[in-house]
Amino acid sequence: MNRETLSLTKAAVERARRDHERRQAALEAVRHLRRVDPRLGEIIRKIGPHRPIITPDPFVTLVGAIVQQQVSMSAAAAIQKRLKALCPRGRTTPTAIARLQTDALRKAGLSRQKVRYVRDLAGHFTARRLTPRKLREATDEEVIAATTQVKGVGRWTAEMLLIFCLERPDVWPTDDLGLRKAVRQFLGDADMPTNDVMELVGESWRPYRTYASWYLWRSLEGPFMPGMAL
Repeated sequence: MNRETLSLTKAAVERARRDHERRQAALEAVRHLRRVDPRLGEIIRKIGPHRPIITPDPFVTLVGAIVQQQVSMSAAAAIQKRLKALCPRGRTTPTAIARLQTDALRKAGLSRQKVRYVRDLAGHFTARRLTPRKLREATDEEVIAATTQVKGVGRWTAEMLLIFCLERPDVWPTDDLGLRKAVRQFLGDADMPTNDVMELVGESWRPYRTYASWYLWRSLEGPFMPGMAL
């Protein structure tokens, strides 16, 4: 077996191991949520297995989050595609983004403000103030504190990183409009829930509020699926 084949085999084994761990974690979370909240358990039963979109690279996730700000999903997808095409071998890395000229980033569809944001993000990664390893080893609040130092990255974006990249189990993004709508529907209320209500509702779902968030998002009408794939 040559080195390339061996490397591919190891990668396949690692993916299988990670997928197994993800399924086991989801099963444990679902059992807990069904036990503590039968109403949520009914939503879980209707929706089926937990299958979120995961983007494993933190830098790619954060670039995607910046691109998606204040534009439609179709426009964001087109911009993301053009950005990838500008990067060597189609890999959106900090170095590749840092080397792109402003005109190229603008032609890809980024506003002047977003050009500053992605450059600042790339700078944080190339200077190693942020790295995948540091983010994976940090606590949830440490991740939020570190990433919100980047221009254009707020708490909501940091929470999406925690959920859809770092796969933290107990994130409850109370500022997310989709989640608020889902909680309003779950409670059967006419008014949007306040912050206090959001916190109270999520309390009984600890330590698996990430999973509760995903099922509530999916409970909305239409194929609503959060995620930041790039």
